[in-house]
Amino acid sequence: MKILVHKRAQVPVEVISSNGEETVLESTTCTAALWELAGRFPHELIGWCEEAYSKQLDLTKWNDIFHHNLIMASYAVDSTFLPESIGYVEQLPFANLNREVLYGTWRMSRDVGGIYGKVLLRFKPLMNQVKDFEYLLNSVAKLGQQNSLFCYSAPGLVKEPPAKPVIHTASRQQLFSFVYQHYNSVWLLILTWCIYKYERKFPVTFLKGVKTDKYFQKKVDLTEIPISSCRFTEVSEAIDVVIPTMGRREHLYNVLKDFSEQTLLPRKLIIVEQNPDLNSVSDLDYLKKEKWPFEILHHFIHRTGACNARNLALAETAADWVFFSDDDQRFEKDLLESIFREIKKFGVDGLTTSYLQAGEKKNFTVPKQWGTFGAGNSVVLGAFARKVKFSPAFEHGYGEDMDYGMQLRNLGCDIIYHPGLTIHHLKAETGGFREKTNMDWEMEHIKPKPSPTLMAYALKYYSKEQLMGFRTSLLLKYYNKQSVKNPFRYNREMIESWKKSKRWAKKLLLLERTFKQRAV
Repeated sequence: MKILVHKRAQVPVEVISSNGEETVLESTTCTAALWELAGRFPHELIGWCEEAYSKQLDLTKWNDIFHHNLIMASYAVDSTFLPESIGYVEQLPFANLNREVLYGTWRMSRDVGGIYGKVLLRFKPLMNQVKDFEYLLNSVAKLGQQNSLFCYSAPGLVKEPPAKPVIHTASRQQLFSFVYQHYNSVWLLILTWCIYKYERKFPVTFLKGVKTDKYFQKKVDLTEIPISSCRFTEVSEAIDVVIPTMGRREHLYNVLKDFSEQTLLPRKLIIVEQNPDLNSVSDLDYLKKEKWPFEILHHFIHRTGACNARNLALAETAADWVFFSDDDQRFEKDLLESIFREIKKFGVDGLTTSYLQAGEKKNFTVPKQWGTFGAGNSVVLGAFARKVKFSPAFEHGYGEDMDYGMQLRNLGCDIIYHPGLTIHHLKAETGGFREKTNMDWEMEHIKPKPSPTLMAYALKYYSKEQLMGFRTSLLLKYYNKQSVKNPFRYNREMIESWKKSKRWAKKLLLLERTFKQRAV
């Protein structure tokens, strides 16, 4: 391990070597020194540290944090690069991070961090011209995260990480350049508008200074770099399966058959069957008539709702891992065996598989950190899965899976998407675990926009900048999808729709708080 000690990301001070050997740098700037160390020591972890924090490094935890080659991590002791204005263009969970836990994010800090030399060198052909040290770190992480680089804010890098707010070091021009290089160009216009509207500044001069080269959707090939996590020396393969269902007798039977033919069998399946008819009886007679190679725990209830059903099932799990399954999917015999192979390889606590319907194509071809969560195609470490519940605020709507994923992240559970593991989603037209319910807000003349459940998610997890960026992008996206073409009238109606959505969302979140209080 080589750690570049620097002074405010400007001047290299020294290099700390894990083996105690002296390393003399030829470079006189931090970016050049970083490239130099990566070139000279490609098989070592290349770290960086602000001089003031060199005595605070907790090197005993670095091996646990950098547990495989494709990890980049940093921690903002007192400074981070981009301002919170980045939230105007980035509504994924990576922008508004939880600094108290290991949290997936591409937002890197100059204060302390690291990346393996051979990985960093893969970005050199694209970014060798970048002179600003902090800009380079954030660019590598932002592009790398789309190309199988796993990036984190890791408080374990230092002893007793502070809870105080951090300062932002990027100039306004650097913010605009970063957005231009790493996002679709339309987001530059959204950023300009949001800064003008919400910060009362008109950044014409910063628009003139944007860089011309684009990193957006560029490929960096990291596939040849071997991954073998040292985090899990032995992985327990005990897994319980959670399946909510309603009115899909034949589809569920096929799902059970697929599980029964697995090369690695699940320990237990917890099935929550719902039927709102109080006089009804279970439709799943084959659960008892046929012999299954695993335990089946069957709940038949008259209350509908995916959130309630999954919570009931989760309470019955006890295995080291939990599989969240739908009742209308098909998969190969080696699915669970393959999932555990990849969990061990990457050392992750949460994994979401590819989940395509007929005719759909994969948008991503390499494993990557995931901005959402699939409640029908994910495996989660039980210690995390049982600590949180699906929120009733999203019952009979949509977004409960995104909310559950955010609860996991805030516990320190990272979620990766793996396109090489495939579950086929049949998307059956009838039945399922949701019952179509006419919500009260659907009766209003001017409908809330966005849906109140989506607004509830935004109010829970977005920064104020993310919320305003979400509002602006929604305004633009929805314009061509509705009949009102007068922009002034459209804007007035959208303002009213936004206010209505916010009012309903607050009611939903009040319901969630009541639910949590009763659970205590």
